[in-house]
Amino acid sequence: MNYNGSCHCGAIAFEVEGEVTQVMECNCSICSKKGSLLWFVPRADLRLGTPEEGLSTYTFNKHAIKHHFCATCGIHPFAEAADPSGKPMAAVNVRCLDDFDFSSLPVKQFDGRSR
Repeated sequence: MNYNGSCHCGAIAFEVEGEVTQVMECNCSICSKKGSLLWFVPRADLRLGTPEEGLSTYTFNKHAIKHHFCATCGIHPFAEAADPSGKPMAAVNVRCLDDFDFSSLPVKQFDGRSR
């Protein structure tokens, strides 16, 4: 299935392909403050509909995850990193998907604070 998403102002727009069966809620310092619910997909399944230059990026701690956000509205639609095997992945904030009801999805808790 294909989903469209964006930040609040639309300066960052994307399309992502896959099936959302669960989301992850991380308790690390940045994710808990953002309130993200994350869905992980291969990076190749996420396509930007706006120029990549429009992404602002924040990294912290080990600097392994690129937390992308909009410099205009401040919304964090997705992040990028590699999985343990080195495969490029995207962590999509399902709260940024258009017309998507995430309320019935199971939420997996992740203890990122302890890592």
